[in-house]
Amino acid sequence: MSTQPRPLISGLDHVLIEAPAGCEGEARAFFSGFLGLPELPKPAALAARGGVWFGLPDGRQLHIGVTPNFVPRDKGHLALRCPDLSAVTERASGCGITCTPDEELAPIRRVFLRDPWGNRLEILEDS
Repeated sequence: MSTQPRPLISGLDHVLIEAPAGCEGEARAFFSGFLGLPELPKPAALAARGGVWFGLPDGRQLHIGVTPNFVPRDKGHLALRCPDLSAVTERASGCGITCTPDEELAPIRRVFLRDPWGNRLEILEDS
């Protein structure tokens, strides 16, 4: 009988989305204003780099990081969960944000949208 080695990784701490310099205002409007995520203070040692950090309800974090020569991500993307996808799409419509429904994973409901800099985001409804 073989025993599985103990995993070296215990979980996910945060994800980082790349954005152009000067992104902070748009990041706050989108991730806090639209999605309702609370902004988190960045450590002083990292604050000079720009960007913004947000908290997720499960304790993990979403970091918006400034990158030189920024190019929006189309394939690689962040996927967030929500309890009510209809509420998300209704709020998006009111904010002028386009959500594209996708039925490839039916019966799971999901939409794709773009952050202020053109990065692809996915939002899935909790099942």
